[in-house]
Amino acid sequence: MIPLLWSVATKHLMARKRQSFVSLLGIVLGVAFFLAISSLMQGSEADFIRRLVDNTPHITISDEYRNPRPQPAEAAFPTAALQILDVKPETETRGIRGYTRVLEYLRSIPNARSSPALTGQALVSFAGKDVGITINGIVPTEMNEVSTLHNYITAGSIANLLINPDGIIIGSELARVMSLHMGENLTVAATTGQLHTFKIVGIFHTGRAAYDQNQTFVTLKRVQSLLERPNRVNSIVLKLTDPYAARDVAARIEAHIGYKAVSWQEASEDIMSTLMIRNIIMYSVVSAVLVVAAFGIYNIISTVVMEKQRDIAILKSIGFHAHDIELIFVAQGLVLGLAGCALGLPLGMAMMASFMGLEFKVPGSSDAVRIPMDWSWYQFAIAGSFALAAAVLAALLPARKAAHVHPVDILRGGA
Repeated sequence: MIPLLWSVATKHLMARKRQSFVSLLGIVLGVAFFLAISSLMQGSEADFIRRLVDNTPHITISDEYRNPRPQPAEAAFPTAALQILDVKPETETRGIRGYTRVLEYLRSIPNARSSPALTGQALVSFAGKDVGITINGIVPTEMNEVSTLHNYITAGSIANLLINPDGIIIGSELARVMSLHMGENLTVAATTGQLHTFKIVGIFHTGRAAYDQNQTFVTLKRVQSLLERPNRVNSIVLKLTDPYAARDVAARIEAHIGYKAVSWQEASEDIMSTLMIRNIIMYSVVSAVLVVAAFGIYNIISTVVMEKQRDIAILKSIGFHAHDIELIFVAQGLVLGLAGCALGLPLGMAMMASFMGLEFKVPGSSDAVRIPMDWSWYQFAIAGSFALAAAVLAALLPARKAAHVHPVDILRGGA
């Protein structure tokens, strides 16, 4: 019975070749554009998140607490109508207390790498020009494990900080602004009033002008001395094997050590929300293409139903049931959907490949940019599934109308 239904369905479509071809072309283009645009948007999102995840710590522990410490008076009178005002913390040398013990705990966490850092503000002077910078005290031997800075080094290396403890690594934009080159000396003035002369042993270029101008890297011991914070750090950065576990791991760390631990998801919640909204808009727009194509299928099958009412009556009179008639016309939509997917997916792949070959430069950037594409299998599954669903749903309404045709009325000429 099923082969017979498929045979009738295909003969109906072939009887209107031009209209069937136009409907099929709509599905093909709809699937192709859906796949290409969806892959483009998901690829750009994945590339953005990869850059965000790779170029920032997965977890950052800072020398502060998420909530103010409870006061003794609040603990003594928990149910009292009590308000404490103008509580000022004691002046002390800021930093994570006992950070070596904290590091021991962090290094016991599976699949996690950690490294301490001390960050402060400073002023660099060269040829009468002063520029404010952020000076980062790091452990050079651990930097490659928790940072991607080494991927952006264009001159020198992080290892040079081990060879020369008075070395400094600066960004390409700072080097350009102050006309600095490898091997030259750079005087740094800290907020404590101390001055120290460093030798440039490395230059990096990330393509982010603000970062390349403001960030510098020195050994941790030198920054502790410069900022007068011996044996102190004000942050610890972690990298995880699974970046998406950062939120849960950060919560456990904060509950254990007390200091504020911020995952990359928490630090970028506004960006993640924006990406979600962008995906909703993107899928709505590209789905509209397939919805428009589905109207073509609806139109052709409705026309076939109107033209073939006598044939439908004859089929019913010789023993075909209503659901058999409905299945014939649903099969027509399914045939168009399957054929559209079979032709549209390769066309979409060709469009994706052509997009990947494009290369352009963003205004103000010296680096060439390629369009990232997502070739994940589920992109093809989403495009194909949506196309088939749209085609079947478009065929369902006229199919139900065909199923309710009364053969007696048609054969007598009453309708």
